[in-house]
Parts: sequence; C-alpha cells; structure tokens
Amino acid sequence: MADDFKKILVGVDDSEDALAAFQYALHRARVDGADLIIASILESDDMNIYQALTKDYVHGERAALEEHLRHYVKLAEDAGIKNVRAVIDEGDPGVQIVKNLIPKYKPDLLIIGAADKKGIGLTFGSQAAYMAKHARISVLVVRD
Repeated sequence: MADDFKKILVGVDDSEDALAAFQYALHRARVDGADLIIASILESDDMNIYQALTKDYVHGERAALEEHLRHYVKLAEDAGIKNVRAVIDEGDPGVQIVKNLIPKYKPDLLIIGAADKKGIGLTFGSQAAYMAKHARISVLVVRD
C-alpha cells in the first residue's frame, strides 16, 4: 500500500460523527495532497409517502442538501484542499456509497463516521459496518 492516498471520499450528514469524519478527511487530504470528494445521500426512508410523492418536497430537501454541501466544499477549500468535489446520491447511504459512488469516482480511501450505538443497535449493525464490510477500498471509520 502506498503511503499517501490520491483520492478520498468522505460521507457527510448532519451528525456529530460525520463532522468528525469530515475533519479527519480534511487533515488526511491536506497531508497527502489528495483530491477530496464530499458525498451526501438523500435518504428516501426519512420521508413519508406523501412527502416522497411531492416533487416540491423532494426538490426542497435536495436544495437544502446542496446548500449544506456547498458549505463543506468552502471549508475544504479554505483548508487548502485544491481539488474538492461535492456529490449527492439518493437511497440507502451504505449501498449508494459502496455500489454507486465508489465505482464512479474511484477513490482509494473512504472516510465515514460512526455513532456509538447501545443495545439493539449493535446487534443489527450500522451503515458504517456495511460500508467497511462491502467496500473494495480502504475504509477509515471515525468515531466522535
């Protein structure tokens, strides 16, 4: 394995663990001189059936997500990352990142956050566990 990564994909949302993953991705991209791809997934599970069928609602959710990603891109550029790109996909975050974004953008490192789960949440696993198991690239899981 090479010492430096060339292209890093980081998954972000509004959670504290995702923010910690983003902060680490900034550090790693700066140290390695790597390109940074900031990805977020519009989760249809979070919408009720009425919202999912309402184009204005979905468009509003996507517009809010795009604005959120522009903020992340600005932070990365301000941190000195030269090549930054934001991408949005829709669906299940783990599946979309592993099956769509990794093959499309070909990063050599995926950085994701993982919240500490207690009780039954540990039994059923998490998005981070899915990505770590199924991604065909190195995965770094950052805990808040």
